[in-house]
Amino acid sequence: MTGPLAAVRLSAAGRPLEAVREGRFQRSLALATGAGSVVAAAEIYLEHDRAGFGNRMMWWPVVLGPVGAAAGVAGAVDAKAARTLLPLVSAAIAANGLQGFWLHVRGVAQKPGGWRMARFNLETGPPVFAPLLLGMVGGMGLVAAVLRREGRS
Repeated sequence: MTGPLAAVRLSAAGRPLEAVREGRFQRSLALATGAGSVVAAAEIYLEHDRAGFGNRMMWWPVVLGPVGAAAGVAGAVDAKAARTLLPLVSAAIAANGLQGFWLHVRGVAQKPGGWRMARFNLETGPPVFAPLLLGMVGGMGLVAAVLRREGRS
């Protein structure tokens, strides 16, 4: 395609890649990690509260939410925090997401009928894939930590 419309399409498609290449995307992704941590922790709190926090490990993702928010903001503001604090906290959040996935799978298996009644137990038991969403928030922070920072070569 040629003409002025082609230039608009190419520039619109190239903007995100240009932002990554020039280092402007790291700050945005660090902030998105912080915001995602808060939203995920709030949702997890409500769901785990409904379950009565029957297992002490249910508090971990709730506590990691504000820690992830602080690390995300720090990573957006300070380049050193983006290279040190953000990946450390993000790795903990991602690991907790994987741990939660395993605990939720185990929770479904422990319901009456276990996996023989998979359809019913998946619908009424702990949400198996929800912890992986928390893990994705941690993954965003890990990606932000390895991206190039604006003004650095």
